[in-house]
Amino acid sequence: MTEAICRERRVNHKRVSRMMKALGLTVRPRRRWVATTQSQHGYRIFPNRLQRITIERINQVWAGDITYIRLRHGFVYLAVILDLYSRKVIGWALGRRITSDLTLAALQVALENRGSVVGCIYHSDRGVQYASAEYVGALKQAGLEPSMSRKGNPYDNAYVESFMKTLKVEEVYLKDYRTYADVVEGVPRFIEAVYNAKRLHSGLGYKSPDEYENELRSRLQVANLFNTCPV
Repeated sequence: MTEAICRERRVNHKRVSRMMKALGLTVRPRRRWVATTQSQHGYRIFPNRLQRITIERINQVWAGDITYIRLRHGFVYLAVILDLYSRKVIGWALGRRITSDLTLAALQVALENRGSVVGCIYHSDRGVQYASAEYVGALKQAGLEPSMSRKGNPYDNAYVESFMKTLKVEEVYLKDYRTYADVVEGVPRFIEAVYNAKRLHSGLGYKSPDEYENELRSRLQVANLFNTCPV
């Protein structure tokens, strides 16, 4: 039988901390999870229009979602809209609260960037920010057709989820934002100067969203030129 001998000894807390770290026993604080989707509401749920379509052009399908960015004290929320054909972020907005105002601000930016989009499908989750009468009214006024993910199925919005992951891994986690001003400075730069301009996508032939769209526009201009030339 092994006899255990206990000895009382005063040890500085810094030494204990160093020993625990060396042994991999450091305490990791539990991260607080924040829900960004509130689907328990009385608004209409629209059917998923993406299940049986092939995306073949720009402004055929847009998709929106919301994520949170953790600060030292509190959170900032980001609403984004992607064109699913080019994967480009065409609208975004930052705010301290998850409201329809946040998603409406992102939608307004997208509409200013894209112009007329009558008939374009707008896909989102079932959250109240997207189902509210104000938001659906703005979609219909712009000629957008609402579409919503199936209940509990994040894969229906996989491209936007992929962007959110890229943003977190390549920007947010590395920069360790502390203030709202840090987010306002860093996130727009990442979206426009890094993700849209430089982030390569295998599905786009290893081109960035900006490069892919610019090439499409160039080909379209050439095709239109030939179509208008007299025979």
